[in-house]
Amino acid sequence: MYAPTPDDWHDANRARWDERVPIHAAGAYYDLDAFRAGKEALRDFELAEVGDVTGRSLLHLQCHIGLDTLSWARHGASHVVGLDFSEPAVETARSLAADLGLSADRAAFVAADVYDAAEAVPDSSYDIVYTGTGALNWLPDIERWAETAASLVAPGGFLYVAEFHPLTDSLDDETGSRIVNDYFVREPWVDSSSGTYADMEAATVHNRSVEWVHPVGEVVTAVAKAGLRIEFLHEHDVSLYSRYETLQRQEDGYYRFSADRPRIPLMYSLKASRPH
Repeated sequence: MYAPTPDDWHDANRARWDERVPIHAAGAYYDLDAFRAGKEALRDFELAEVGDVTGRSLLHLQCHIGLDTLSWARHGASHVVGLDFSEPAVETARSLAADLGLSADRAAFVAADVYDAAEAVPDSSYDIVYTGTGALNWLPDIERWAETAASLVAPGGFLYVAEFHPLTDSLDDETGSRIVNDYFVREPWVDSSSGTYADMEAATVHNRSVEWVHPVGEVVTAVAKAGLRIEFLHEHDVSLYSRYETLQRQEDGYYRFSADRPRIPLMYSLKASRPH
């Protein structure tokens, strides 16, 4: 349901995420035991597009329980920092870092709102500022986000974004073939669904959420306006989950439409740099 932005949108979203952290930490979706044993959490296109992170510092905005953040440390980043507005998520991430034998010098986590990141994180800038999937839809002001993220990119560094394509929110949930929602909608989507993407049957109490659609052009423009140079914008015909009932899981773990129907972008990735 699209509606005006409620005054308590931030508190509602944080309560929703706080409640779901222990469900995510205990469930098969994130499979923390497998992660501790070395399972890769990052996507292959992210690894290829970000490139070698050996010896570089990395800040992960909206890191949730820290799997992607810690994965970058495993790939050689000298110092990673994860930031999330959920205290339980940050505590879980810190516990995971300890399980992996990573000290706070290698992997630190901060509980703070993403808009306050510049004041909350331990360093003034990072070689790489990263944000992963399912993050931007929780933010009402994408220009403010871009300004914050850009301010934390060190000279010679870059911002990297991997996200679900906003076009996917315009299509019907069953087949993904009919346009049923406005791509340029400005009002937030207010939902009250129970459970979580990691366990749809989980019993939950804090079910109200407030999310926004940010067209790709809006994101690119905000990043460029914040002073970064756009290196690329890539669109991908894969999803990380069964967004529509017609998506099929492939051997590589991605979900795709069958080969007999036209492809559409289901995800996108963006890289934007700050010159030396």
